[in-house]
Amino acid sequence: MAMTPEAKVKKKVVAKIKERRAYHFYPVTGGYGSSGVPDIVACYMGVFIGIECKSGKKKPTELQQRNLDAISECGGVALVINEDNIGDVDSMLDKIEEKKL
Repeated sequence: MAMTPEAKVKKKVVAKIKERRAYHFYPVTGGYGSSGVPDIVACYMGVFIGIECKSGKKKPTELQQRNLDAISECGGVALVINEDNIGDVDSMLDKIEEKKL
């Protein structure tokens, strides 16, 4: 079965996170979970990270954006990543390593 464009983005993001040995998981939002939670939740060097993966020019839904904003407001890092800005994951992790985030 072929991967969706968004699944390809998720796979690339997770590969970058794994390279740094960061803790991460894919939240399950069905049943008792919360809707709008980022696709990937991670923690790297004590920094909470929420990453919403999109393909093409797609944007987060209003609920997804509210969750990303809440993460930022609480001192975490929130990113929206697509095929065009996948390098932002490395940049963000580099900044955490440099203690600039």
